[in-house]
Amino acid sequence: MEFTHVSVLLYEAVDGLNIRPDGIYIDGTAGGGGHSAEILSRLTSGRLYSIDQDPDAIATVTERFKDDDRSTILQGNFGDMKALLNDVGVYAVDGVLLDIGVSSHQLDDGSRGFSYHEDAPLDMRMSQSGETAADLVNTLDVGELSRIISLYGEEKYAFSIAKGIVRAREIKPIETTLELAEIVKENVPQKVRRDGHPARKTFQALRIAVNHELDVLESGLQGAFELLSQGGRLSVITFHSLEDRIVKQFMRDKAQGCTCPKDFPVCVCGNKPKVKIITRKPILPSDEELERNPRARSAKLRVCEKL
Repeated sequence: MEFTHVSVLLYEAVDGLNIRPDGIYIDGTAGGGGHSAEILSRLTSGRLYSIDQDPDAIATVTERFKDDDRSTILQGNFGDMKALLNDVGVYAVDGVLLDIGVSSHQLDDGSRGFSYHEDAPLDMRMSQSGETAADLVNTLDVGELSRIISLYGEEKYAFSIAKGIVRAREIKPIETTLELAEIVKENVPQKVRRDGHPARKTFQALRIAVNHELDVLESGLQGAFELLSQGGRLSVITFHSLEDRIVKQFMRDKAQGCTCPKDFPVCVCGNKPKVKIITRKPILPSDEELERNPRARSAKLRVCEKL
């Protein structure tokens, strides 16, 4: 199945990289190759390394860029980008783009188990390997399930939902997306059912847990920073508050200079800013983009430059 994905904040994210035609760049979340194609269109003698962990995405971008000798495709997790690039002899780059979150393809392919609208095995693995969402809901205790749903889904009724999951699996294992969606629906107040789909936050939480998304984001940001040359740019698109908080704090921490108490007459810590924040406020999708692609509504772009 072809990996289709509508690239969000396409031009804004690539503009943020301030591309040099002869530079070396990474698209750490290649997906269907939208951002990669835009980066390649701005290169002459430069080079692009496109990374994705999803075999469908790798097949798609490999075919899409097969005749472009400036393109190298690497299968793996963007959290491991430093090792992936070092393995092919690259130790410094001029820019890294990250488009965090689930892709249109993964949402629209019901068989992948990301959607609460279609019945399918409860999977949610972006890499198509390892532990599934079904494994989590059928094995974790009520406390851990509640923690995951509350923390990653920011779900007010996490404990009630977790108790409902445990009760349901005592009768039979929870195996499909619609089974889980119905359990969530039965364990939230009636008023919540009228405000969008009641399973949205629980599905988001499980997806983040299955794919270790926040841990991967933190390691990916650090790997990108370490790979960047002086003047190199990091351009990151996020889709929910937890991701954006991590990116914002990472850039702020790297941009911080002296940390000595204010009453110290001179700096003794020696700490100097390591990045310059380019986007003081996140860049949001335009009204025109939102009209074309409603899924872009929660996207935020932040950019920094290594000093």
